[in-house]
Amino acid sequence: MQEHRQTARIAVIMGVSGSGKTTIGRALARRLGWLFQEGDALHPPENVAKMKAGHPLDDEDRAPWLAAIAARIDEWRARGDAGVITCSALKRRYREIVIGDRHDVRLVYLEGSRELIGESVATRQGHFMPAGLLDSQFAALEPPGPEEHAITVPVDAPIDSIVGRIAAALTAAGHDPQRCALKG
Repeated sequence: MQEHRQTARIAVIMGVSGSGKTTIGRALARRLGWLFQEGDALHPPENVAKMKAGHPLDDEDRAPWLAAIAARIDEWRARGDAGVITCSALKRRYREIVIGDRHDVRLVYLEGSRELIGESVATRQGHFMPAGLLDSQFAALEPPGPEEHAITVPVDAPIDSIVGRIAAALTAAGHDPQRCALKG
């Protein structure tokens, strides 16, 4: 299974709000020449309104969003495209929906302390997720276990360094990520 994960053509960038999913995901997609999808753009309008009002989403709220993310991944896979998609994916059961047994999809976990990410959220402008919901994100967070073969990257380094580490891990087997065959 690990070999399949090393030849991934799709990366799911996960982490709590403010961990840098969008910034890092966009930069990674540019570096690899892959498609990019901001997972938050796939939220139903009701979810966005709920979060803007300062209320955390529950599992029922997240269900259509996770299904939309999985559908985008499957669309890319069906076309043979490589891509990077962001998704908080805080709980293992959410990751089972968006990754499951898709062996050509690799999880990337952006790891950071509450203090570090809190500083980032406090200075962020124009995002629908208020800083007050960060504690609920950390409370819900289930970091990936070893069996998930996630690429775990601390977010306390410059973006170029973080992106470089992720790109290197995605291509660790010496495969050209744009030419490797889909598996699974």
